[in-house]
Amino acid sequence: MSHTAVGAPGTPRRYLHSLWLLSARDLKVRYSTSMLGYLWSVLDPLVMSAIYWFVFTQVFHRDVGEEPYIVFLISALLPWVWFNAAVSDFTRAFKKDARLVRSTAIPRSIWVNRIVLSKGMEYLFSLPVLILFVVVNLLIEKNPDQVVQVGWGVLWLPVAVILQTVLLVGLGLLVAPLCVMYVDLERTTALILRAMFYATPIIYNVSALPAQVQTLGAFNPLAGIFMLYRMPFFPEQWNPFALMISVLMSLFILVLGAWVFRRLERPVLKEL
Repeated sequence: MSHTAVGAPGTPRRYLHSLWLLSARDLKVRYSTSMLGYLWSVLDPLVMSAIYWFVFTQVFHRDVGEEPYIVFLISALLPWVWFNAAVSDFTRAFKKDARLVRSTAIPRSIWVNRIVLSKGMEYLFSLPVLILFVVVNLLIEKNPDQVVQVGWGVLWLPVAVILQTVLLVGLGLLVAPLCVMYVDLERTTALILRAMFYATPIIYNVSALPAQVQTLGAFNPLAGIFMLYRMPFFPEQWNPFALMISVLMSLFILVLGAWVFRRLERPVLKEL
């Protein structure tokens, strides 16, 4: 392809073109090698949501979350799947394509950003799960207290996506090079992600935490982000303090990640 089409080497246009090609390749590999293909983007969160819904509504007495609980759960579970899958892949971002990382002149940050983009696309592909349950609730629910209301909070969804993207890029720039330099960090990251699931307001909301730990819970950068994802359906979840903390921490992690990435880029290339 000509430079006119993809941009000259070293230009933002060439970078974006390469980023799109790598992300599209990841999606093609994921879907073309599976019999169910795209359906996995729907089935995975659907099964997870069904399990948690059954456990917390049919097995245990639940006093957290909002009604309808399935919408409350899925609205945070879907972006969590994006976060969890992206951070997991960051640990292998450079090792997986070590030869290309060493041989190409493209800025190495692209190996992090392509994961954020491809997993973000999978999140968008999974949104029909949420839409399905919202529509079903509107059609069959007779109790007005349990009918989901879609309001002005839907305008916060793009903000939530952008903020989570900033957070993930920062974490990727931090985690990817560190996992090359320190091999044990790959398993450590998996353990941290398991703990983070329960430390993040997915099956509950921040206000359900004991008063003495609510402020601490708000310092989880995902707390404010997931609050924004729930705003279209649960505007009473609005928490400006949690949002402010999420914005500040996401920007801090992005700056820290960029600094660490710049310092470790050469040692990582030698290690690969």
